[in-house]
Amino acid sequence: MPRRQLRSAALALAAALVLTGCGAEVSEEPDGRDTAGAGGRYPVTVENCGERRTFAKAPERVVTNDIGITEIMFALGLEDRMAGYVMPDDKGDLDDVPWRDAYRDTPWLSKKRISKELVLDARADLVFAGWNYGFDEGEGFTPATLEKLGVGSYLLTESCRNGRDGARGVMPPLEALYTDLRNLGKIFDVEDRAGRLVAGFREQVADARAGTPEGADRPRVFLYDDGRDKPFTSGRYAGPHDLITKAGGDHVMKDLEDSWTTVGWETVVARDPEVIVINDYGATTAEQKRKFLTSYAPLAGVSAVKNDRFIVLDYVDLVESPRNPAAIAELAREFADFAR
Repeated sequence: MPRRQLRSAALALAAALVLTGCGAEVSEEPDGRDTAGAGGRYPVTVENCGERRTFAKAPERVVTNDIGITEIMFALGLEDRMAGYVMPDDKGDLDDVPWRDAYRDTPWLSKKRISKELVLDARADLVFAGWNYGFDEGEGFTPATLEKLGVGSYLLTESCRNGRDGARGVMPPLEALYTDLRNLGKIFDVEDRAGRLVAGFREQVADARAGTPEGADRPRVFLYDDGRDKPFTSGRYAGPHDLITKAGGDHVMKDLEDSWTTVGWETVVARDPEVIVINDYGATTAEQKRKFLTSYAPLAGVSAVKNDRFIVLDYVDLVESPRNPAAIAELAREFADFAR
């Protein structure tokens, strides 16, 4: 099956999980809240990036930053609680996704950086973003800054700082996704809906893992985001780590206790990946990235380059998002094709 057909099938499955929770019937009130959660009591408290955050009521005007974060809200059916989203227009086709109606109905506030002014103009009561996913101390846009303005924050768990020189990540990537779904389910009184999503995603990942290789048969895999002098890649706390390992691959940068970070080309060469996954986004196309990798002399002896074994995934597949489980299934199929 061609790759784009595989992507369509994966997204169709994701849509089914989002809409039905693996076949469970969803009983909802007219405003979209789950009947089972209608008796939820406030205030509620969740732990987010090591801090306890208390909500006196469900936020009503949320601004999200970036595509994965926005789609977490959409997967939970919370577009009616959103004032809008901020996202560049280099994050792929939004017309063929399970949440296309939510994208159509939710204001696209900006294709540039999120800012205090934008948040205040939107009359936001909560910003859902993350460190390097919108929050940036250098830009003066932080949860502390927003708090002074009377605006709450929720941090993407993939972006949590872990205390090592600005490194990010405090738990396995899929657990970060499940944690955010459960926390947001509690904050917005849709815990049953969040639980069905998590259960459905766990089942989807388990199905994808069935029959994947183990031990020495696992292909060594490197994630290439971008970068010429030094490659930007994924450590053990960014989405690609779980995508690669649960799809049957051996993530060659699994010892990096960080999420998204830079390494040296000499490290890539020494670990000799057999497959390279390319992150497709930004001004540099996936094909341009592949051409660079195949023409860069220091990589000439790397197995993935010699055997032309490249896989292209979209940005939203690789950052924390509800598309992660479908991406695992796709990677598992691609790894199996290479093994034949």
